[in-house]
Amino acid sequence: MRRGGAAVAPLICLLALSSCDPNRVYEENTDLKSPSGDAYVWDVQQRPSFAFEITDTTARYDLYFNVRNAADYGFYNLYLKHTLTGPDGRLVGPPLLHQMVLMDPKTGEPLGAGAGDIFDHQFLVLPRQRFARPGTYKLTLEQYMRQNQLPGIMAVGVRVAKVVSK
Repeated sequence: MRRGGAAVAPLICLLALSSCDPNRVYEENTDLKSPSGDAYVWDVQQRPSFAFEITDTTARYDLYFNVRNAADYGFYNLYLKHTLTGPDGRLVGPPLLHQMVLMDPKTGEPLGAGAGDIFDHQFLVLPRQRFARPGTYKLTLEQYMRQNQLPGIMAVGVRVAKVVSK
């Protein structure tokens, strides 16, 4: 029960902050569980996909990955690979590997916004991205660690926001 209650507070804060952002085009998060139904486990076979609509091809966009982890996650980092496909089904750039640092490598102190033993992170992974065609784009994430199941990774997501010129 503690985890469920503690998970609600950061989620409400994150939703409240993001709902006020007029530059946000898209944001969605997916809760993770193992094939056997264990909550908060990211299995290597689970590849969450996120579909978002781009209408303004003259604008630039920042793409972020959202990660929620429990304090007892066994690593200080998380490697993610992403694949982005365009409205025509073709790859938009090559698949890229990203390292997300979730905890201080020396002290083990959790990073990110936290409440209790749950921490939320938002990583800018594709800054100032331009989309050549209007339509629906699909971004697929996969964990790229040396362990098939990652206990402690609770949710992952994607955020797309228009870049505001200054």
